[in-house]
Amino acid sequence: MYFRLVLASPRGPGRAERAVRRAQPLDLGCRDGALTQAYAEGNDVLGVDADREALAEAAKHGIGTHWADLDQPLELPDESFDVVVAGELLEHLRDPRRLVAEVRRVLRPGGTFVASVPNAYRLKGRLLFLFGRPPENDPTHLQMFSGTGVRALLAGFEQPQLHFVAGRLVPLHPRLFANDIVFAGRKPR
Repeated sequence: MYFRLVLASPRGPGRAERAVRRAQPLDLGCRDGALTQAYAEGNDVLGVDADREALAEAAKHGIGTHWADLDQPLELPDESFDVVVAGELLEHLRDPRRLVAEVRRVLRPGGTFVASVPNAYRLKGRLLFLFGRPPENDPTHLQMFSGTGVRALLAGFEQPQLHFVAGRLVPLHPRLFANDIVFAGRKPR
């Protein structure tokens, strides 16, 4: 995924890895821990998912695991994580705003929320809709996001960042050609 883009500052690459390696991260929707491994070394990472088999695989990589239905309140203490990651998760939830509120609750002041969602309003999706076809072909996607929708999710976070990524034509017009939106925000201190 492209989380390194969001955590990296404009001053140069590599800052993401250092930032996450000095933090206590929570990975929501961690699946088998494939992405989580990128920042697990040296950290007490907790991966959360609703798939027990995937959590068993994540545990084999040394990732702490916790089963949860992410459409329900998190059974985690307030202000207990420095970073919360939610990669390609929010589109699968009935109420992503409720989970984002839970993220704010479990983040420490100054903590960072990093996530990604498919860019449902890219040109390809708009054309499919225009021709009477659904813009998404994944039946597990309950939500569709645009840049405006993502900014609304980040209300209450400071320094919101959005990056439109993944697609050959992204340099021409990011909002129209990017496959994904990667975003971040900091919880106020």
